[in-house]
Amino acid sequence: MTSRPDREAMPYRDCVGIALFNAQGKVFIGRRKADSDPEQSEERGAPWQMPQGGIDRGEDPLRAALRELHEETNVASVSLLAEAPEWIYYDLPDDALGIALKGKYRGQRQRWFAFAFTGAEGEIDVVAPGGGKFEAEFDAWRWEKLSRTPSLIVPFKRQAYEKVVAAFADIPERFSHG
Repeated sequence: MTSRPDREAMPYRDCVGIALFNAQGKVFIGRRKADSDPEQSEERGAPWQMPQGGIDRGEDPLRAALRELHEETNVASVSLLAEAPEWIYYDLPDDALGIALKGKYRGQRQRWFAFAFTGAEGEIDVVAPGGGKFEAEFDAWRWEKLSRTPSLIVPFKRQAYEKVVAAFADIPERFSHG
């Protein structure tokens, strides 16, 4: 029997998350490819999520958010709306500890940014982002109400998504009124 990693001794991985809003105030969500990440295994269900990814050493979180958004969705036409006021954390479930996130991390510490999508929908390409330069992480995408995203994410990230919804709750209203 293998011993379980010591969760308390493991660090969080510094990451960014992106809430990309369209002109109707809905947010971009992508469906994770089944083979793209062991932490998103089939039995966990709920394969939809907003774009997210790691912050490279020495990289500014806003720059990381713009880079990750482009690498996962091909989107570059955005304007910054808001940044969540604090880091948002989630822990991996016990059965993924020591396996997911390269086995090195207990979960993620995420900086979340909200952007307005200012381009045409044809710019979005999750199948061959960057003209195929980046590996696809999603196989489909759609626009969704921000308030619905916690019910679409894997259960262990639900609390983190509830904090994202709270941080950006006023943004969909901005679109409906103006």
